[in-house]
Amino acid sequence: MERVIHDYRPMHDATGEIPSGIEPQAAPAPRIVMIHNPRSHRNQGSPAETVAGADVRLVQPCTKEELAAELADLARSGIDLLVISGGDGTIRDVLTLGQPVFGSQWPVLAIVPQGKTNALKIDLDLPAQWGLAEAVAAYRSGKRARRRALTVVEAQREDAVPMLGFVLGAGAFTLGIEAGQEAHRMGFFNSLAVGATAAWGVMQVLFSGNDNRWRRGTRMELAFEPSGEPMPHSRHGAPDRRHIMLASTFERLPGNIQLFGKRQAPIRLAVLDRPRRRIFAVLPAILAGWHPRWLAGAGLHHISAEAFSFDVEEPFILDGEHFPAGRYVVGQGPKMEFVTA
Repeated sequence: MERVIHDYRPMHDATGEIPSGIEPQAAPAPRIVMIHNPRSHRNQGSPAETVAGADVRLVQPCTKEELAAELADLARSGIDLLVISGGDGTIRDVLTLGQPVFGSQWPVLAIVPQGKTNALKIDLDLPAQWGLAEAVAAYRSGKRARRRALTVVEAQREDAVPMLGFVLGAGAFTLGIEAGQEAHRMGFFNSLAVGATAAWGVMQVLFSGNDNRWRRGTRMELAFEPSGEPMPHSRHGAPDRRHIMLASTFERLPGNIQLFGKRQAPIRLAVLDRPRRRIFAVLPAILAGWHPRWLAGAGLHHISAEAFSFDVEEPFILDGEHFPAGRYVVGQGPKMEFVTA
């Protein structure tokens, strides 16, 4: 989308006075649109937010086709701030369907986190009380943070439009998301749900047999791209299986988990070959950010990649939603500016 640059600065003479006959012009009002998902957890049964003193156009598409059409219309008409009111899945859908029309020319983005986990809110370090009014005020003050989403596309269809998301996982991560849905039904949300799910997963690994689905691992091949070089695998467990794979461009994770190393970038991966008790005995320290070198030899790898591919025999997760097994290529999307506190 070609953005029109407006120059509304008034003309001044050498004395700083505005010459006679020229009326000073007010700054143009920003073009703000909020995509509101009424099915998101905290939006259910509540009207969309409004904010005094700001002209915010409300869009409430009911289907992905309607969302794609609305985004195409916004790209044609021009927009300064796009607010997304919903959860992580809503954000993934907006970014994925908006990518074909915005390309590398995205408007400034803001989120109103109304989902169950709201991982992007945590990564952007938004305060607990953050809604449309706070997002508009932060936009006006110029507070921004840049992020790049993961791009995920089937290896056999690399010319297809990729999905865009921030957290990708497979293996036990998929089981964890299923357990997380149960945690949500029990009333746990946000970081509390992540903590409850992690605790359940650890218990399954420590006290179950090798045939338990939490322990046996998932057939999975991981490789750097475009070289195709396989990612490291320790001598622990079958060489074609991994216990868990998690990849993200996030700098912060829910629950203040420090799973990734500080020097990992731009795509951060944590890969566990096999759930060994030696690893789980120090898991609290690992999640707090303690990453000694011996972890890789014990089967826990902290990997940085510009791009990578994975071939998995079971469904994987992208921002909370299941996607079918297969071989996929993961890269980085365009740089996007998000409003932040």
